Amino acid sequence: MQGEIWEVEFMPQRGAEIDKVRPAVIISSPLAGKLPLHIVVPITDWKPVYQRYFWFVPMQPTAQNGLHKPSGADAFQVKSVDVQRLVRHIGTVSRTELQTIIDALILCLESP
Repeated sequence: MQGEIWEVEFMPQRGAEIDKVRPAVIISSPLAGKLPLHIVVPITDWKPVYQRYFWFVPMQPTAQNGLHKPSGADAFQVKSVDVQRLVRHIGTVSRTELQTIIDALILCLESP
């Protein structure tokens, strides 16, 4: 499932957490964990201001990824979600795109 894009139900949310049903990329290794959880990076509509944020990875719509408009993977909003939150499989990212998203997440976790 790593690299797949699913519509994920993020409600209920709290404060500034991502909300509603939206696409997300599964980034967790299939070998990680025993619980029915996946680590995901949510995808949101692209806005030009996101270009200046290292944690946003631009994504263009393709037949492979199933996105319908320019979007961005928001690595700062990474979360573990139960498989029951996965609503519908919509596509996959390339190995290179997956690595770029993981790299953005690593930058969010680096120590000063």
